[in-house]
Amino acid sequence: MKSAFKAKPLRYPNSWGDFPAGEHIQHAVSAVCNDYAERIFGYHFAKLGTLSSAITLDRSPIRHHINHVPTLPADKAGISSHSNLVVGQSHCLPFSENSIDGFLLANELDFAQDPHEILREVDRVITHSGYVIISGFNPLSLAGIAKFLPVKRGNVLHDARFFTSYRIKDWLQLLGFEIVEQRQVLFSTLFFQQKWKGAAKLQQYLSSYLPWCSAVYVILAKKRVFPMTAIKPKRKLKPQFSAVGASARASTLSRYSSK
Repeated sequence: MKSAFKAKPLRYPNSWGDFPAGEHIQHAVSAVCNDYAERIFGYHFAKLGTLSSAITLDRSPIRHHINHVPTLPADKAGISSHSNLVVGQSHCLPFSENSIDGFLLANELDFAQDPHEILREVDRVITHSGYVIISGFNPLSLAGIAKFLPVKRGNVLHDARFFTSYRIKDWLQLLGFEIVEQRQVLFSTLFFQQKWKGAAKLQQYLSSYLPWCSAVYVILAKKRVFPMTAIKPKRKLKPQFSAVGASARASTLSRYSSK
């Protein structure tokens, strides 16, 4: 498996507003994440990264949410009232093993120096039937092409890793996760605000017929832990003939033949 480690750390976004179409991206990702969050039950839900913490999962049945961010945010307006704030790095989580029922990584891996390390930490602390929601930028899209064009070169979106959804799912499956569902959202370059009136119809058309070229994907995966079962030894078959009985019959026949 090809390593995803970057020797040089990437620029990290402080908010969705750092992207040219940040509000539009946040709205689309939030809609899918809220839908997925309705299926996740338990006691604790962790949102890793600044982008994840800005997404409010109002429809989540889990009431205790933890916003795990790298630095203290200047504006806490986006943090819901039932969330706790933890400052730290996503590759070093301060949670005990088998303690978190759900995770949200909203484009967190796109700006990670070592995404494998983050996923290993998630795998360490997630419960045996926990869920993880991951959104990412699709390189097989208009946004993936625009990333290499001289368009708004100073924007942090140019620094995003743009992993394919197939690669993310491969990493998850190697850690024992089952891919439950994937949705494709946003069909644009992401470097410009969509102001065209027919953009909504175009989005619907592309979602139906060309889903692979969406700018953003959202994955829902579930941790699977299969218990080990002891293999019972095979039952020994009883011999069909007894050596003692056979010798006794042989001696009886010899007595009768002698008479």
